[in-house]
Amino acid sequence: MGPSMATFTFDPYPSKQALLLFNVARKASRSQQLVRSERRMFAASDDNAMMKQILSTHAPDGRLVDVKPILLIIDNVLRHITPEIDQALPAGSGRIDSFDDPTNLSAIDGVLDALAYIVHKISCEISCKCAGGGDAHATTMVILNMLSSYSWDAKVVLMLAAFAVNFGEFWLIVQLCTTNTLAKSVALLKQLPDVLEHSQTLKPHFDALNKLIKAMIDVTKCIVEFIELPCEYISSEVPPLSTAMASIPTAVYWTIRSVVACAAQITSLVGLRQEFVTSTSEAWELSSLAHKVSSIHEHLRNLLRLCYQCIEEKKQEETYKEFIRIIETSQMESSKIFRVIFRKEDPHPLFSPTEKTRVDIDVLRRKHVLLLISDLDISLDEIQVLEVLYKYERASSSELSYEIVWLPIVDRSAWNDSYQQKFLNLQSIMPWYTVNHPSVIEPAVIKYTKEKWRFVKKPIVVTLDPLGKVTCTNALNMMWIWGNAAFPFSTDKEESLWKSESWTIELLVDGLEPNLPNWMREEKVICFYGGEKMEWIESFASATKKAAQTLEIGLEMVYVGKNNAKERVKKISGLITEKQLSHSWQDASVWFFWNRLESMLYSKTQHGKTSDPDIIKQEVMTILGYDGSEHGWAIFFLGTTEMVRANGERVLSSMQSFEEWEEMARQMGFIPALRKHLEGITDDHHCTRLILPGISGGIAERVVCAECGRPMEMYFMYRCCVE
Repeated sequence: MGPSMATFTFDPYPSKQALLLFNVARKASRSQQLVRSERRMFAASDDNAMMKQILSTHAPDGRLVDVKPILLIIDNVLRHITPEIDQALPAGSGRIDSFDDPTNLSAIDGVLDALAYIVHKISCEISCKCAGGGDAHATTMVILNMLSSYSWDAKVVLMLAAFAVNFGEFWLIVQLCTTNTLAKSVALLKQLPDVLEHSQTLKPHFDALNKLIKAMIDVTKCIVEFIELPCEYISSEVPPLSTAMASIPTAVYWTIRSVVACAAQITSLVGLRQEFVTSTSEAWELSSLAHKVSSIHEHLRNLLRLCYQCIEEKKQEETYKEFIRIIETSQMESSKIFRVIFRKEDPHPLFSPTEKTRVDIDVLRRKHVLLLISDLDISLDEIQVLEVLYKYERASSSELSYEIVWLPIVDRSAWNDSYQQKFLNLQSIMPWYTVNHPSVIEPAVIKYTKEKWRFVKKPIVVTLDPLGKVTCTNALNMMWIWGNAAFPFSTDKEESLWKSESWTIELLVDGLEPNLPNWMREEKVICFYGGEKMEWIESFASATKKAAQTLEIGLEMVYVGKNNAKERVKKISGLITEKQLSHSWQDASVWFFWNRLESMLYSKTQHGKTSDPDIIKQEVMTILGYDGSEHGWAIFFLGTTEMVRANGERVLSSMQSFEEWEEMARQMGFIPALRKHLEGITDDHHCTRLILPGISGGIAERVVCAECGRPMEMYFMYRCCVE
């Protein structure tokens, strides 16, 4: 490629400057007439009369022209000449390299063989009309008539091809005439000016020319894209494609009109040698056309964007229906479902944590698969607890019982480097399969997870058996309550497990307190309590210990914190340990305790089909209701099932007035006496709140108060963050 126009230099000889000034004066009158004429044309060209004139030239005979190979050549020709076009092409587009492939050369040659005559004819017409100083509009209409039997996209591509021939020949001679004898001789015969020598004078001329050529190429590519849109997903009879198709004739007209203007500018240089000049009017003509064509391109791009949006929506609707059909129909194996979940364009959508590389979905063939569905705000606590279950299953079984696949649901329109890093950080700590990138998940599947599996924000686990059947739309509740004992995590298994459960201290604590077996063997009274007011905690712990000492009974107290108050609970736990008030759980145990209670409530709500009172559900709701209040609470156990519980005010008041029911405690026992004493306390006023995070359905519409038994009112609460 020859030197860039930006590096040309100008040879300032006085005689040549004088000649240039003379030419400016000589052309001034004609230029003003051209300006007025072009302005009138720009203002009136797109009215109904003009549109009818353009459409009258269109009489396609149905012939099909493969325009893409021709556009490939036009790109290569013009980007060698115009630096702006060269810079606009994406890096690594391979347009030049494509000519090295004999197959491509043969295909392109075959297409052009049948079109060589019409391209040559248009080329000659352009040269002839421009050399004679013909009217640009009239020339455009002549060419449209010559191309009447071709489609709109073929018209504009063939016109650009003819221009590329003329402009390419001109520039080849200009670039080679200083080093090639043949080119120099041809330049003399054509009387081409020394463009390279006078580049500074011509620079505004070629800058405007470059912008116009780029705009012409952009519009042409848009037109070709419209013609190639898949008719099975979008109709040319309805907007936005119908709007675009109505705009294409005008776009074709102005593109051809611009080609004529460019050709006229180039032709004006031929034969002038050192007498050429670029007038203000000529620069205005090119700039005005560039603005006009660029506006057309912007309009077409907007319509094209709407078309692609419609196509994508139709494709997603089709994929959505296909996914529903597959996911709700018995399969021979699960891989069919995964081939719909992930985009077909990505042959290796999964990332293996053990192999540290991308893998195919065949690794999931004929296995139980747990789809972990969440956003990027999934907590480390959830990952850690799930990791314990996942690794324990592998350590205790000779064969892998199930695989986990993380499907992160994200807003792709807001994706940025920060989200990317967050995704990679989460991926790095998960020991199971994850997607290689959230974008590999089909949007239709994301829609299904929200509409059918009711995923909102709280993570869910959807289980698939080896045949691809969905056995549970959220097994996370089962996993938190029973762990791997709930495998294969089906709704039938969940119902069976609940039938064998009763409200016991083991169900409540589930191994979170390692000392529990010893305490129960020693027949100690065990108290679990929560809250976030240190003053109440100190008063309650002191009064309860004093009562136990008076009765000379064994007592163990465990602080279980408060839900969604991690930092405050951590601070309180430190003070409890420092003051030796009681035992206190660490962060992970506190989180798991409250998460299990919520999971019990959700699971019970989904399976609460009988009219019989559900003791477990009622007790769980009571403790969650206590936690939702501003006060503390406590629950006492003796043995497996003997139990009493109360809110913070009542239980503290009872402990501080222990002397009132001490004798009863000596006769009946601590827990029965405390229960009877609490039954005799009536509250003038109480306020119980049950606060639950948003989940995938299953919330009970009717909840009764744990204190008075009256139905509670339902409210919505929004929280921006959780500690």
